[in-house]
Amino acid sequence: MPSALPDGEPVPSDGSLPAHALTGLGDRPFGFYLHVPYCATRCGYCDFNTYTATELHSSGAVASQETYAQNLVGEIRLARKVLGSAELPVRTVFLGGGTPTLLPARDLVAMLTAIREEFGLAEDAEVTTEANPESVDPAYLAELREGGFNRISFGMQSARPHVLKVLDRHHTPGRPEACVAEARAAGFEHVNLDLIYGTPGESDEDWRASLAAAIGAGPDHVSAYSLIVEEGTRLAGRIKRGELPMVDDDVHADRYLIAEQALAAAGYHWYEVSNWATDEAARCRHNELYWTGADWWGAGPGAHSHVGGVRWWNAKHPAAYARALAEGRTPAQGREVLPAEDRRVERILLELRLVEGCPLDLLAPAGLKAAERALADGLLAAEPFAAGRAALTLRGRLLADAVVRDLVD
Repeated sequence: MPSALPDGEPVPSDGSLPAHALTGLGDRPFGFYLHVPYCATRCGYCDFNTYTATELHSSGAVASQETYAQNLVGEIRLARKVLGSAELPVRTVFLGGGTPTLLPARDLVAMLTAIREEFGLAEDAEVTTEANPESVDPAYLAELREGGFNRISFGMQSARPHVLKVLDRHHTPGRPEACVAEARAAGFEHVNLDLIYGTPGESDEDWRASLAAAIGAGPDHVSAYSLIVEEGTRLAGRIKRGELPMVDDDVHADRYLIAEQALAAAGYHWYEVSNWATDEAARCRHNELYWTGADWWGAGPGAHSHVGGVRWWNAKHPAAYARALAEGRTPAQGREVLPAEDRRVERILLELRLVEGCPLDLLAPAGLKAAERALADGLLAAEPFAAGRAALTLRGRLLADAVVRDLVD
């Protein structure tokens, strides 16, 4: 959840959508993202819309953690009014942050219960929460599982203490692996570990150790993200002052290859550039909903939504968000109606990152010629290309951003 919000056109105070956005509602997959913006401390690399208790102290009780679930439930009720009476069973729910598990488990269950009451959940609905390893214990996990959560994602980042220190992560090494076992014991069907590579001071051996620890814990899903140094973060400031070295792109590429080798050898299969799963059932279906341009409602401060080609975003600060709901207004701050050309480009940008790739018929003539060059250069796979799809090879994944730029021309 990036901290900066785009410009956009005003949103009606009741949050109503253009009629065309509601056409076909229910025919497309539909999910909920629930943003919980609270963190115990701010990580030095984080640019997300998150707040510590100290940062929110001046906002008053309206932005407190104690009343937050009530506010989210209010927006879920608003979503039902805006979307009308269409049959719309929710296929995925994802609680992200921040650290959702800083709230009591009963609060997370209350949010899920509101979605179930207002919309209903699909029979095979995927219900995920992110969690910091130090913010849960077996009793907490058991309460979540009993309340309907069936997938959990733990922020591991690294197994090496000195790497965690640079990232300002405060969990104990070994705790994420223990969390996987505790989640399995609580009955969670799917468990993910998040890793970050390319931290200043991290060596290849550090990265291999982190991968080995993650794999050894036995999750059925691993996400591995290249560290991005965002302007304005504490980490960016330390690098600018020369306290830490900047890691170059070649190192990031080497770390990605190490990840692919280790994860593939352990039986994980990539299905999106930064995500690996043991089988198709272990994929994150909520993220696939984003990557394939389906419909979702994002509730919470700064959360983004998309329904039928209309995208909107909420007020960024928890106090402004809560105030809007208390006054009976939508918390949405702005929106945009996506032109057909923008939707085409977004499909290429997102679907090309998937193992299935994107249809070649999405490409303009110049983009199709670029795809033919990428095929000849070994960046796109031959078999999918012959079947009408542009799908990245391993080398293509390393250069994914460049390939995308060429294909969208």
